Amino acid sequence: MKADIGLIGLAVMGENLVLNMESKGFTVAVFNRTVDKVEKFVNGRGAGKKFIGCKSIEELCASLERPRKVMMLVKAGQPVDDFIEQLIPHLEKGDIIIDGGNSHFPDTIRRAQYVEGKGLLYIGTGVSGGEEGALLGPSIMPGGSPAAWPAVKPIFQKIAAHTDDGSPCCEWVGEGGAGHFVKMVHNGIEYGDMQLICEVYQIMKDGLGLSNDEMHKIFADWNKGELDSYLIEITRDILGYRTDSGEAVVDYILDAAGQKGTGKWTAIAALDEGQPLTLIAEAVFARCLSALKEERVAASSVLASPAETKYKGDKKAFIADLEQALYASKIVSYAQGYQLMRAAAKTYGWHLNYGGIALMWRGGCIIRSAFLGKIKEAFDKNPDLTNLLVDPFFSDKVRRAQASWRRVAATAIELGIPAPAINAALSYYDGYRCARLPANLLQAQRDYFGAHTYERTDKPRGEFFHTNWTGRGGDTSASTYIV
Repeated sequence: MKADIGLIGLAVMGENLVLNMESKGFTVAVFNRTVDKVEKFVNGRGAGKKFIGCKSIEELCASLERPRKVMMLVKAGQPVDDFIEQLIPHLEKGDIIIDGGNSHFPDTIRRAQYVEGKGLLYIGTGVSGGEEGALLGPSIMPGGSPAAWPAVKPIFQKIAAHTDDGSPCCEWVGEGGAGHFVKMVHNGIEYGDMQLICEVYQIMKDGLGLSNDEMHKIFADWNKGELDSYLIEITRDILGYRTDSGEAVVDYILDAAGQKGTGKWTAIAALDEGQPLTLIAEAVFARCLSALKEERVAASSVLASPAETKYKGDKKAFIADLEQALYASKIVSYAQGYQLMRAAAKTYGWHLNYGGIALMWRGGCIIRSAFLGKIKEAFDKNPDLTNLLVDPFFSDKVRRAQASWRRVAATAIELGIPAPAINAALSYYDGYRCARLPANLLQAQRDYFGAHTYERTDKPRGEFFHTNWTGRGGDTSASTYIV
């Protein structure tokens, strides 16, 4: 018996993903660097199922149907390169190496070129949904060698999550590192969504003085409406969770956030592309600030708070404002993420299907939410849409939410409650809708101290001018370029 696909890496994601594959009728060959894990899995959760346990890379490759398909779910970085080198001698032309980990997209671009140079095919795919998604159906975002897609499509689309109409949350994303780039942006949006929810939680807890039970009910109600999403759902569950002794676990968790780097990569990619990914960047920095726990505790006894730290108004009305502010900010998070994908597609020559990406995120993944269907509709109507905020559906939603959004931002500032992501989202919205920004003064400053030149409103774009502001600078100007 030959296997349909092989998998290297039997950690949490790998183990659950191969159980998913086997449950959909596929035979899977499995290998792990620590070989006793293979034995343990085949005789444990995999007992009596269609698995082929392998003790070496050579044995794994020999057990596969042609074209051989080997998927790696190992730690990003050097381990991926190491396994590629181990696999190549045992594969032949047309065989496919798949990296299903959270690799940085420039690494995937490099690896795809290298593997293709050896006559093989390469896929770098994002897999989102965590442990449960891997087992029951994740969102899968493959990119790399287009010729590899037909061979893996039947497996990937069968094991992926499916929307209510039966569409698989998996479609070909694009060439090179496109799959891992889209997964990276997904994770950046995930950072933003989580931070927005946390800010609303802190405003409710510290500003309104609400209990966990009260907040649990609010998030439960929100999950039945426009904010219906996985992250709102799990927040509801977390706030309602009690131990056998009645303790709320969330109150005992240290407020120092961890991160594995994908949000940081998204912010860096935005800087490289010159895109204003402000909300997601603030979400990353908020985690960095949370990690300074000891410094914050010390500062709390030194730095002054505002005179008023509790909300005195109509709590019920303000909770409705919070719902609208969260929804509007969430729209901005996705708008910025899509802006970044559009810019990167131009840089790297990718042909991204933006509506298809929204469909892939409809199920299985961490950022799955009801309004992703509206994003797909927006790009189906206008594939050249420059920004989600100018789509009629989303512009109307933000217009309706605007007064609430501003009240929440102002109240958080007045009460001294940090809301960096909500405020960044609102500032981005205000900046994007502003026909004239103060960058004219900024350009004048740059030209004054560095002769960097500027364009004029009464002249065509692309024509640059310099002013001798002091009378001592002469007519020489610096060359004009944008980093």
